[in-house]
Amino acid sequence: MSDKNSQASKETKLVSGNSSDDSEKSDGKVVLERKITLLNGVTIIIGTIIGSGIFISPTGVFVFTESVGASLAIWATCGILSTLGALCYAELGTCITRSGGDYAYLLVAFGPLVAFLRLWIALFIIRPTTQAIIALTFAQYAAKPFFPDCQPPEISVRLLAALCLCLLTAINCISTNLAMKIQDIFTAAKLLALISIILAGCYYMSIGHLENFDDPWSGKYDAASLGFAFYSGLFAFGGWNYLNFVTGELQDPYKNLPRAIWISIPMVTIIYVLVNLAYFAVVSRSELLASVAVAVNFGDRMFGPVSWLIPIFVALSCFGGVNGVVFTSARLFATGAEEGHLPSFFSLVHHKQQTPIPSLIFSCIVSLIMLMSADIFLLINYFSQILWLSVVASIAALLWLRKAKPDLPRPIKVNLAIPIIFIVLCVILVMLPSLEAPMNLVYGILITLTGVPFYYLGIKWKNKPEFLGNSTKGFERFCQLMFNTLFVDGEEKEN
Repeated sequence: MSDKNSQASKETKLVSGNSSDDSEKSDGKVVLERKITLLNGVTIIIGTIIGSGIFISPTGVFVFTESVGASLAIWATCGILSTLGALCYAELGTCITRSGGDYAYLLVAFGPLVAFLRLWIALFIIRPTTQAIIALTFAQYAAKPFFPDCQPPEISVRLLAALCLCLLTAINCISTNLAMKIQDIFTAAKLLALISIILAGCYYMSIGHLENFDDPWSGKYDAASLGFAFYSGLFAFGGWNYLNFVTGELQDPYKNLPRAIWISIPMVTIIYVLVNLAYFAVVSRSELLASVAVAVNFGDRMFGPVSWLIPIFVALSCFGGVNGVVFTSARLFATGAEEGHLPSFFSLVHHKQQTPIPSLIFSCIVSLIMLMSADIFLLINYFSQILWLSVVASIAALLWLRKAKPDLPRPIKVNLAIPIIFIVLCVILVMLPSLEAPMNLVYGILITLTGVPFYYLGIKWKNKPEFLGNSTKGFERFCQLMFNTLFVDGEEKEN
């Protein structure tokens, strides 16, 4: 009977995380408080989605389609697909309310190996690449006013991107509340910038400038081109599931998670379609194909002497986007460490500020390594297929949990047609580019599978040599003393 009770207790903890009162603290114990409000949740989603994507992906979508009409249709479809995915994640996030997002759902549904592989690719591919892309975009726009007649030097862009990553990592280490205030302020700034672009574009079209919409459907429609175009569009929507990674710190997640999703994603979709409409009205096709910084071209044409404001607003937008990804990435890795799937120093948090400092620093270091490549579109294509395969796995977890754990509380329960349609669309999205560049998917799968031996050597192998355990504990002690940190719940995990 005691074994059954122990197993039931373990499953409850997997589903809901820590069940003790959020404000409870005792000697050697840190319990994370629910500090994230509904407004914070909305700004996390909007602030993470509206990062760099809307300012670089219009070029990426158009480069692969060379069609105004197809590009606008792809943007609208990406919004619909993201909404379908978010609805599925709303169900997952309200029946499994702990932090960790995809990792937590796969852990409950399919067990530790599958969850570890999702954590593995997040650790070394998805999260650091996302942070690097947004930081590079921030740097390109921030440097543009100093190089009005040419592209900023690549080394300057990389150094500025590195500075952005390090500064935001430091802020997130200092205070969760400060990080949330930055998220709120910079989300407001990016919405102001996008609304300005929309209004200027509407004015430009209202005075008769519709020549860029002539023959809107001529372009490229082969499978690979459409697949890569969708990757660029969906990259701009990336972040619709990021609030799920911090539900353990969200106030009243049963209500606020779905509310934040319903407020955020339709708003972002409408804004994106209107912004692209404005871009296409003002910026010619040849200019779109030649420039990554499409918003700068738009500003030069529409805002004249104050056009310098556009790259500043875009840089602010990307700065907020990096902040959102940094904040949620650290929580994902800390959750993995709490389950013993990463070295336990990842789960250390500052004893007062409750910030996962070691996890934040590691995430920053790997992102800095990704800055070795300054080719944004190469980075997007590099991680997109694996990212969407992992999303498919999470939605499959929803279907499996419906069958395997029908008694889980489900404040939101979507129609089964939604996850099935979403999975089919995602599989098509993953396979289309493979018709032209199959090795991208092969490399991504191979990188994922490299996690298997690490899982069995690092997690399943319990009788490790004593020197390995001592070195790990020595590093944990160093982190505790260096950063004034404690374990969440005060539990040291097995190595």
